[in-house]
Parts: sequence; C-alpha cells; structure tokens
Amino acid sequence: MKAIRMHARGGPEQLVEEDAPDPPVGPGDALIRVHAVSITPDELSWGTTYSSRDGTPRLPTVPGHDVSGVIEALGADVAIAKVGEEVYGLIDFYRDGACAEYVTARADDLAVKPQTLGHARAAAVPTSALTAWQALFDHAGLLRGQRVLIHGAAGGVGTFAVQLASWAGAFVIGTASAEKADFIRELGAHQAIDYRITRFEDAVSDVDVVLDTIGADTLARSYDVVRKGGIVVSLVTEPSREETARRGIRGATFIVAPNRDQLVEIARLIDAGSLRPVIATVFALGEAKEAFELGLRKHTRGKIVLSVID
Repeated sequence: MKAIRMHARGGPEQLVEEDAPDPPVGPGDALIRVHAVSITPDELSWGTTYSSRDGTPRLPTVPGHDVSGVIEALGADVAIAKVGEEVYGLIDFYRDGACAEYVTARADDLAVKPQTLGHARAAAVPTSALTAWQALFDHAGLLRGQRVLIHGAAGGVGTFAVQLASWAGAFVIGTASAEKADFIRELGAHQAIDYRITRFEDAVSDVDVVLDTIGADTLARSYDVVRKGGIVVSLVTEPSREETARRGIRGATFIVAPNRDQLVEIARLIDAGSLRPVIATVFALGEAKEAFELGLRKHTRGKIVLSVID
C-alpha cells in the first residue's frame, strides 16, 4: 500500500510517501480502506507518535488518527462491525495512523459514519468532536443555562465546542479574531470577543465553564472569570491547583479517548442538522508534508483533511 511514513522523529520534513506493508489484522481489529484522514498538526511532536503502548519504539510510523473509510476485513472476535460498512473513528494514538491506503483500528472504536457526510467531511469529525464532547460533558458537566467561554472558538475543537454547547442550551462566548466573529456566531456563539483588541476578562465574568485550547497566558487569565464552583478545562496543560483552590473552582485536563457511543450520538446530531464539521482545506495524500506545514504555520478555520480516494 501507499503510506505517509516517518523514519525518524521530527517535523513535516521527515514525512515521506512510500510503499509500505499492509497492516496486520489482529483479534478485535477492523481493516479499513481509507477514503480520507484529517490531521492534528502538532501530533508529530507527541511521544505516542513514536512508541507503542508497551513503550517500545514504533518506527517507521504513520500519522493521522482521524479516519473515514470502508471496512475491508475483520479480525477474530468482532461482532460489532461488518465488512462493507462505511465507518469513521479515532484510532488509538499508540497505533499507526491513517495517512495510508489501509489502516487497522479496534472495531469497538469505530461507528457508522454520518449518512449526510462524504468521507472527507466525516474524517474531520472524530478527534475534534470527541474532544469537545468529553471536555464539555464528561469533565465540565455542562448544563442547560450555564455560561461557557471557549478559547480558540474557530479552531478544530472550538468549532465543535461552540455547536455542542449551543445545542446543550448554554450561553456560549467565544474568543476569535475579528474576521472570524460572524463565523462563530453562525455556529451558535452568543458573544464573540476579538482577542487581538479586547482582553476577554474585561468583557466577560461569572462563567461556569472555560474551555481552553490555547494555554499559557490565556489559561492564567481565565481563572478570574470563572464563578465559584465552576471549572477550567484545558486541552494544553494542567490548570494550576493553587490558583483553582484559591478561587474555589475546579481544573481539569485530559487526552481525548476513542468512544464509539459518543461517535454514534455525534453522527446522529450531524444527520439531524444540529452539528457540522468545518474543513479548512483538503489535500491529496501525497501532499501530507504541505498539509502539516500549513497546520503548523497558521491558525486554520476548522480541520485539514487528506483525501486518499477522491
């Protein structure tokens, strides 16, 4: 098969398109004919990109863990999926990804893709939508009527977080550049703050939930806008225990995990018109280096996708 692989740690300069062995299909696995894959630009810096779950090195390695495609074969002990199904999902980060013509994933991590989406748009969903879902509902326990502040509201996770929080009946505030303000309002934000000219703490207070996708100074300034008993969920770093304790708020950070049940509900919301993926641009598989370079170079609106089968 054709695959995008890395033979050494590094950035996009290490990515090469080459022939690679078809992935083995183990017990509980599904072999997927990849139609599209979306990327997370900084995944090339993750330790999981280069190691297996037992800690052994994994080189050469294949990036790209958001997949949409068709099941070609199943391993032993798989009853939850069928050959020929169009599926989407998040591949475990300790396994090779889907920047290839074929990939194997745990069948339990896959769900039937949204019927209203083609594969390119479906591939833009799993990591970002699952991250937003798990941040807002599993960790923050977001409830109807609460106020949520989403930093980086026009990004891959942010666009789903705005839509999910709005669907859940929250009052949604998003930070984004001025040219993206109307865009995040269309997604469901009630208030847009241009972070370039306005300090968000001067424009908002007493929020129940902060979802931080930026970190650093943005996270440090977020503690003071959360009401007592509220929570800061950061996707970048662990919130300060000292700062959260001093204000009587909670802090959480986590790494997104595959979740079939959540993907089923996300697909239902997409097919019902309550949720939509946002794609920044689509590259061909052989343009993976350019795709990762774009993702690292600028703030894109939504996800970057590689099309494996047109």
